[in-house]
Amino acid sequence: MNFELNNFELTRRLKAVLFDMDGVLFDSMPNHAYAWSHAMTDFGLKMEPEEVYMNEGRTGKGTINILSNHYWGRDATDEEVEQIYEAKSALFNSLPETQPMPGAMDLLEKIRAQGLMRVIVTGSATHALLDRVNAAFPDIFSPELMVTAFDVRHGKPNPEPYLMGLKKAGIQASEAIVVENAPLGIQAARAAGIFTIAVNTGPLPDSVLREAGANLVMPSMQYLADHWGEPSFTFNI
Repeated sequence: MNFELNNFELTRRLKAVLFDMDGVLFDSMPNHAYAWSHAMTDFGLKMEPEEVYMNEGRTGKGTINILSNHYWGRDATDEEVEQIYEAKSALFNSLPETQPMPGAMDLLEKIRAQGLMRVIVTGSATHALLDRVNAAFPDIFSPELMVTAFDVRHGKPNPEPYLMGLKKAGIQASEAIVVENAPLGIQAARAAGIFTIAVNTGPLPDSVLREAGANLVMPSMQYLADHWGEPSFTFNI
């Protein structure tokens, strides 16, 4: 299947690009994988790093409850969720600061130059998120076009986060493209009816991202940035 970005029907009505954050805008997934897998052991839970990538995009509570049901046979209490998430966050924050994903700023500048809205849709529940995003990507994102765990009841793969992104941008699904890296995020975006480009920035095979429903799979953010909008360039999947 071939896809020519400039000739695709969607680009004639494209108004916004919706971005996942971890693994797309920031090269943060290795730290998340380490923090989740190590923090869980203190509570008698086990989570392999590969499982972190497969569950990326869920809310922290949703991730914790998958494991608590498996090992404890029940949902974690609110107090347990808070304790586990605080332990995971503390470990994550002790690791070297994550850097912007190579190619992310290049792509964002091209999209801004096209006059398209930039929307973040993340399962993160970090209060300092906007400061972090603004420091890495100055003048690219605005708070009214950000969807976090505080905005939704259901995390990915439920379509609610991306439907909320569309609502905040005031657009229809047919007027957007999603850039994702995780199977659950891809499922959420496709369930919301949005054309979805997967960037494979982690250890999962391309086939997992395709099976999740990605319309396209790109090898990196830099690759997508380098070829975004080229009239003669064809994405091959």
